[in-house]
Amino acid sequence: MGDLGNSTVDFHPKKPGMDKGGHEGDFGVTVEELCSLMELRGPEALQKIQENYTDTETLCHRLKTSPADGLSDNPADLEKRRQVFGMNFIPPKKPKTFLQLVWEALQDVTLIILEIAAIISLGLSFYQPPGGDSEACGNVSAGAEDEGEAEAGWIEGAAILLSVLCVVLVTAFNDWSKEKQFRGLQSRIEQEQRFAVVRNGTVIQIPVAEMVVGDIAQVKYGDLLPADGVLIQGNDLKIDESSLTGESDHVHKSIAKDPMLLSGTHVMEGSGKMLVTAVGVNSQTGIIFTLLGAGEVEEEKKDCKKAKKQDEAVAMEMQPLKSAEGGEVEEKEKKKSSVAKKEKSVLQGKLTKLAVQIGKAGLVMSAITVIILMLYFVIETFVVQGVVWLTECTPIYVQYFVKFFIIGVTVLVVAVPEGLPLAVTISLAYSVKKMMKDNNLVRHLDACETMGNATAICSDKTGTLTTNRMTVVQIYIGDQLFRNIPRPDQINPKTLELITSAIAVNCAYTSKIIAADKEGGLPKQVGNKTECALLGLVLDLKQEYQAVREQIPEEKLYKVYTFNSVRKSMSTVIQMPDGSFRLYSKGASEILLKKCSFVLGRDGEARAFRPRDKDEMVKKVIEPMACEGLRTICIAYREFPADPMPDWDNETDIVSNLICITVVGIEDPVRAEVPEAIRKCQRAGITVRMVTGDNINTARAIAAKCGIIHPGDDFLCMEGKDFNRRIRNEKGEIEQERIDKIWPKLRVLARSSPTDKHTLVKGIIDSTIVEQRQVVAVTGDGTNDGPALKKADVGFAMGIAGTDVAKEASDIILTDDNFSSIVKAVMWGRNVYDSISKFLQFQLTVNVVAVIVAFTGACITQDSPLKAVQMLWVNLIMDTFASLALATEPPTEALLLRKPYGRNNPLISRTMMKNILGHAVFQLIIIFTLLFVGEKIFDIDSGRNAPLHSPPSEHYTIIFNTFVLMQLFNEINARKIHGERNVFDGIFSNPIFCSIVLGTFAIQIVIVQFGGKPFSCSPLNVEQWLWCLFVGMGELVWGQVIASVPNHQLKFLKEAGHGSAPDMIMDEDLAEDEEEIDHAERELRRGQILWFRGLNRIQTQIRVVKAFRSSLYDGIERPESRNSIHDFQAHPEFIITDSVHNIPLIDETDVDDESERSNHNHVRVALRHPGPHSQPQRPPRSRYPSRPLRQQSLPVTLNCNNNATENRVYLGSSISPCPVSPLHSLETCL
Repeated sequence: MGDLGNSTVDFHPKKPGMDKGGHEGDFGVTVEELCSLMELRGPEALQKIQENYTDTETLCHRLKTSPADGLSDNPADLEKRRQVFGMNFIPPKKPKTFLQLVWEALQDVTLIILEIAAIISLGLSFYQPPGGDSEACGNVSAGAEDEGEAEAGWIEGAAILLSVLCVVLVTAFNDWSKEKQFRGLQSRIEQEQRFAVVRNGTVIQIPVAEMVVGDIAQVKYGDLLPADGVLIQGNDLKIDESSLTGESDHVHKSIAKDPMLLSGTHVMEGSGKMLVTAVGVNSQTGIIFTLLGAGEVEEEKKDCKKAKKQDEAVAMEMQPLKSAEGGEVEEKEKKKSSVAKKEKSVLQGKLTKLAVQIGKAGLVMSAITVIILMLYFVIETFVVQGVVWLTECTPIYVQYFVKFFIIGVTVLVVAVPEGLPLAVTISLAYSVKKMMKDNNLVRHLDACETMGNATAICSDKTGTLTTNRMTVVQIYIGDQLFRNIPRPDQINPKTLELITSAIAVNCAYTSKIIAADKEGGLPKQVGNKTECALLGLVLDLKQEYQAVREQIPEEKLYKVYTFNSVRKSMSTVIQMPDGSFRLYSKGASEILLKKCSFVLGRDGEARAFRPRDKDEMVKKVIEPMACEGLRTICIAYREFPADPMPDWDNETDIVSNLICITVVGIEDPVRAEVPEAIRKCQRAGITVRMVTGDNINTARAIAAKCGIIHPGDDFLCMEGKDFNRRIRNEKGEIEQERIDKIWPKLRVLARSSPTDKHTLVKGIIDSTIVEQRQVVAVTGDGTNDGPALKKADVGFAMGIAGTDVAKEASDIILTDDNFSSIVKAVMWGRNVYDSISKFLQFQLTVNVVAVIVAFTGACITQDSPLKAVQMLWVNLIMDTFASLALATEPPTEALLLRKPYGRNNPLISRTMMKNILGHAVFQLIIIFTLLFVGEKIFDIDSGRNAPLHSPPSEHYTIIFNTFVLMQLFNEINARKIHGERNVFDGIFSNPIFCSIVLGTFAIQIVIVQFGGKPFSCSPLNVEQWLWCLFVGMGELVWGQVIASVPNHQLKFLKEAGHGSAPDMIMDEDLAEDEEEIDHAERELRRGQILWFRGLNRIQTQIRVVKAFRSSLYDGIERPESRNSIHDFQAHPEFIITDSVHNIPLIDETDVDDESERSNHNHVRVALRHPGPHSQPQRPPRSRYPSRPLRQQSLPVTLNCNNNATENRVYLGSSISPCPVSPLHSLETCL
């Protein structure tokens, strides 16, 4: 480990020498010893600690740190530690230099072809054939070629090389600035990663890079460990080490069994403290990065190499403390070597496909051009004129062939849209930079553009839709429900003491409330917000939680069952002074109440808590709280005797027979800007779904406040277990078609586990029932959201509340945790898409025109009207400059008024195709008119059929000038792609666009007036200039003409640039449906259609009757009433026995389209079950996903008729006293 220990020399030259004792810098332990210790796991590590240090206390002592108070904040000491043990920083890979980028840009095939052609042309132009008399070569080289002109033959070759150089430099500069941006972005992400360490006895958050060996770090659920360390105190700690070992099982860490914590691993459960023993290049992550050559410290790996002979792939998965270099670059490396995180982004896929198609067409055109030119020349010279090929004439002929070849290559250069990747890059980089201002930190470039196509957003509730500032507003204690926080004297003193201890001890000690910064401000909540709300309750009851914590420090906690998404509760065991034990537990009320057998009465004494009392409590306390959008938490405790010692590992037995102390309602208000943001999403065609771990009533109430669900709409609110039961078949496997019946109407998924969230996201993405493949965005903040964030097309992690694991799995980090920032991301994403489309519309017009002009011109006049250098200039305008100008258009609110484009939508819509072809026709007419009759119009010499090195003609200069000016004005037309009339709308809000158009115009004037021979231009007079300008401006008028042509009359126009073809999805689906329908069902279908036509009228009548009734009853459920069409319908006798899972089959009926659409009101049904043994019957399948059956424990009334939610009518009748039917209530929609 010697070399690795000394590696820090590279960064810190002032490394002190070894002490006489052989220990570095008078610490009682060397880097080598620590490194070899960190290579061990489990019992071996424990043995090594015992052999060398007796225990971790001694190790702390040798590292001069205190397990309780941590390091002192002495800068000299910290600096010394950095010198001896290294910094917590992995040196980045060197960025590519500008010259490397230039070299990469030169690898472009078309540019190489051009370079070769230009060099041959240059070489030949210097070759003078022997014997001045070239008459023998026919009139090929005849013409006004005086000495000066012959000399100037080299200019064309040189000019081509120069323009190639320009293109290369521009490309390289773009790449360079892009990389620079990413490094900046990355360092920003890094600065934001902070970690909690204990210094001077207080817990502070420091940037990860400032951690040193000897720090005592607080590890908690959701952390990504930034350094290696040894656990010195832990509660139920489980670590995901898959990034290092590839094993997906969570590893249980404890002081007694396996205390080694490694950097780059994720904390999945529990909490604890660790002593940092290795940082930066000496940590396990650092060693692997060094092996991968991430650090320039190649030699250092000698000693520690044995530490990890990891296979590259596993190492590649590591995403540790993101080395200070651009993580994006890192990401790219990773993507090359391991499986990419996502498939290629939608836009890139479409563009690559399009570019290849255009390139192929260009190649064919250029090949034909070259062949035609050569054949024409050969036939004209050697057959028609009968010239004999003489050896001394060869260079002249070759020069002609080279000229033809150059023309061919120029056609190819113009045809290949190499500006496309550039436009995408510029547009994305620009958007990413601007999105930073809108609180979106983009980690993966393509996420930005994918977001524009999003059709669904699955959002968390807490912190994203709500403010995540929780406060207890209602409390049920001692048989009383207090709607406001009671005074301490209103609560029994014994109960008060219990509730104080239960909250103080059974909340993570990292959660606390700190006095406000400003006078009169709200106190600051640090740590878990739900726990902070409970601690706030203790303070409101005029009690002190800190005093309890000082009395029972964290080290004295006997056993902790930490919160996780499966338990949905947290329990802590403490030993009482008399040796007995007490367990405190808190958690989701409906889960914890099931485990309570007693409840504290008003006198502070426990009494039996029967199932009837529980139902009463749910009805009178929990549901009313939940319907007001409060999160309900139950707090309970239990006493254990000292003898016999309970079996602490049997959690089910330990956390049972509890005594309920209180149930509190915690309010987490909806963020003020969320309802508006959700309305914008819905208007933009994006469905917002809420996926939360909270109680279904709370979730539904919050969803109504946010506007995710509206009274009278046809929607579904489900619980996780209900959802799971419904999507699985008898064998318990998930079936896509079952998910397809649910997701289109699902708006709220409550009490969901991380797996449910992942299943839902995957189900929506894989679904084929809608013609467009759904693009799903997911927001998440917890460690458990990782899988869903990774699976989603775009994962949003919370910057403030999010855990490191969530951020690691995400594509975009919301720096303000606010849902409305997602709407901004959608806007930017759509803007990127539109910018690319604008650029394509412009580019393809130029392509079509330039290729056709060069091709026909060459075939008819043996010379392209646009010369090679001019073509390169046009290429530069349309590629580089246009991509800059059109890709930097700022987004407008109007982008949110249309539906998403979807995955399979073409890049080039019919409107765009109309614009491209329309403008191309206009430009071609103008150019061909100028080419063939231009000399007559302007009364100048014709430039056609000019000899090889003749001087540039005014005729061809006018063609070139007109062509460029038409492109410039068409660039203004290209700003609108949806057929809008006002192309100048908002033009001044984009200064880049204005300056590029004006700049290009200025350079064009210079080229025409002073370009001379290299640009094949001859200066024009004012009148000619005005004519060129006039024709160019004609583009704007012509644009209005095109806009007037209605699209539906242009059925023949094809769209281009599709995504992957939708594989005949609909047909297959229908075919499958057919197979699954039984013959008996088919017979039924015919009769049913007629039957339903008849029933349609009854429906209308019932609806009218219902409208009158509902105003009387105002939404109160009448179980006996028959108010659904299904009750009048004779079900076909078609019984399916399904004894295994008892899954209720979903009632689906063929209903007329109109009625399905017109009636969005809920018709509620109460089914009386036919009997305990018979199963519900199943009518034939239908095309519509229908409403699933609801479970009895939920107050259905609220779901269908949201008057109840608004008027706060709490309905007791929703809980069925009749135990016969598991499906007491059913909602459906006609």
